[in-house]
Parts: sequence; structure tokens; C-alpha cells
Amino acid sequence: MEAELDAFVSLARASVESWVRSNKRVEAPSPAPSEMNVAAGAFVCLKKHGQLRGCIGTIQAVEDNLADEVISNAISAAVRDPRFEPLTANELDQLTYTVDILRPPERIDSMDQLDPRKYGVIVESGRKRGLLLPDLEGVDTVEDQVSIASHKAGIFHGEPITLYRFEVERHGKE
Repeated sequence: MEAELDAFVSLARASVESWVRSNKRVEAPSPAPSEMNVAAGAFVCLKKHGQLRGCIGTIQAVEDNLADEVISNAISAAVRDPRFEPLTANELDQLTYTVDILRPPERIDSMDQLDPRKYGVIVESGRKRGLLLPDLEGVDTVEDQVSIASHKAGIFHGEPITLYRFEVERHGKE
């Protein structure tokens, strides 16, 4: 599979498999590829038979580098996504992985500055914040994108919101 040749996807897969099989965190590659030696937010999403099975990420870097960010988020996507039961070893060979590296978000003034194919969105209202990655199947309009991100955050229609957009570098195939 082409996606498995990608260093980010390979690291996410190794992280999930090691954690689920033996409850052990893999070590970051040493030396890490140069693209992993920067700090950035990242999302790791797992799908089983084309259906979402876990997706956890960080808007901004929490770890010192992308290698550790991917390792932490891959493990969380596998066993800590509150929408799903933790993965079992029997499921591992049925998973596909994507890793999205987030560019820094920028505040925008209007939904006119969004494009659900190009930009992800962050919707904030007070302390509530919801994020939706770009270019997701079934999310075809800006209104859908903002509505889904708002719902994820528990933001009700009519509450004042602040919008941010961001681009991603996607690794792996949906």
C-alpha cells in the first residue's frame, strides 16, 4: 500500500500496533527525518472498512517535535477517542491511517473566507472550541463545516462565534 511508505503513516501504525498489542509506546525515530523535527499540531485518524474508528489531534504542538506528536495522537486515537471503544488487536489489520499536519490557524472575519476542500475550521464561543479537518467526505459546504464543528464543541445556533481556518498537509489515504 502506497500510504504505508509514508514516514508519518508508518509511525502512526507502529505506535497503534505497539500500544494495542503490548501497552508499550514506541520510540521516536532516531535520527528523526527532518520533516518530523519541527513542532506542529497533528491529527491521526483511523478508519476501519472506510468508517471512522478513531481520530484525535492537537491544534498546536504539545510535544517537542512531530514524531512525538504523532506517536501520542495515534495512541489516543486508538484507545482514548470517547466516541469509540478502545481498539482491539483483532482490528489492527483492518485499519487505514491518515496523519494531518496542521499549519498555524488564522482568524477570519467571515465564512466567505472558508472552503471546506482547502481549509479546516475552528469555531470558538467562549471556552468552547470545535475543529473540523478539511476535505472530508460528506462535508461539501461551508455551512456544513461550521455546523459540524460547532456541534462538536457544544456551541448552539445563534451563539456568537469566532472562526479560524487552517490548512493541512495530509499523509495517507482516506
